[in-house]
Amino acid sequence: MTNLAQTPLSDRLRSLVDTVQHNERTLRRFQNVELRLIGAQDFGAFLDTLFSHLPQEFSLASVTLWLDARAPMLLDLIEPVALRALDHANLKTSREGGLAARDLCEEGRPWLGKPGELSDMVRQAFFGAAPPPASAIMLPLAAGDTVSGYLCLGSDDPARFGDGMATDILERFASIVTASLDNVAHRERLKQLGMTDSLTGLANRRYFDERLREELMRAVRYGVPVACLFIDIDSFKRINDTYGHQTGDRALAVVAACVRQQVRLGDTVARYGGEEFAALLQGDRSDALAVAERVRLAVERLDLHDDHGQRIALTVSIGVAARRVGGTAAEAVSLGREMIEEADRAMFQAKRNGRNRIEALGKLAGDQAGH
Repeated sequence: MTNLAQTPLSDRLRSLVDTVQHNERTLRRFQNVELRLIGAQDFGAFLDTLFSHLPQEFSLASVTLWLDARAPMLLDLIEPVALRALDHANLKTSREGGLAARDLCEEGRPWLGKPGELSDMVRQAFFGAAPPPASAIMLPLAAGDTVSGYLCLGSDDPARFGDGMATDILERFASIVTASLDNVAHRERLKQLGMTDSLTGLANRRYFDERLREELMRAVRYGVPVACLFIDIDSFKRINDTYGHQTGDRALAVVAACVRQQVRLGDTVARYGGEEFAALLQGDRSDALAVAERVRLAVERLDLHDDHGQRIALTVSIGVAARRVGGTAAEAVSLGREMIEEADRAMFQAKRNGRNRIEALGKLAGDQAGH
């Protein structure tokens, strides 16, 4: 009797069933990753899914994402400060990377092949100085005719991504990544709107308090100092009473922009309430005093005019405090509160001592204390 399991037809049927089952398992795994991407509440969670969960799920050697900094929905996500905070080496925004990917993905089609055979410039743009994967696929992230980025998946298997490979599932996955990226951008924008002062465009007090906690944890982890400035517009009520509230609003806006320009990239400036601003700085007290003096001078030189073209003099009083925090998280938060309260008291001392000056409680270096 012939064993049907050994016939060529049975072999082919078994192979077909195995292929269908493998594809079903692959689809389920992709769906799990897609659900995580769609449900990502912020950019950090989105990137964690791509850079940590995806390569673990599919045994990938690398996952690299290039995003176009010119895409409106991505402007807030890939702002330099945000990028540094996320600290993902596989997130790229360079113009060279975009040009390289566009040349590879002709007419918006995926590219598959061996990165080792690409030019040095292309390899550097996507894989840096690290050895490139044995094979890779480059997937455009497109919505209609607009490409906002490229997703590159790398494998240690030279045969995994190559000519003739079906890319339907991966192209579908790229469309989910694109839609999820758009969702995250909108969520981050809504979050930003909830933490932004509409008049000045600065962060509000709620955001400042969150950033304070983050900076305190960073200061504990790396043993670095953190500092704070409290900045209050002098005689603001007089400006409102004399020139009207619209002019007062313009004064708030120009001072806010001025303060933002004087601090370093990575520092946080917020409208803390009324005519009061707060700046959270990375540095010690001497650093903070130098920043405070830049702010004081820049505000003093501002040109704000009333409805008749007359210049309105603007000055600020600034309180400075700094801490080198340590210990537990609770102890660090307590020290942070003390620093905020000290800066606030120092600002009121600057008011009492004549305005348009800088004060820090305790002994000050040189003559930066007041003007």
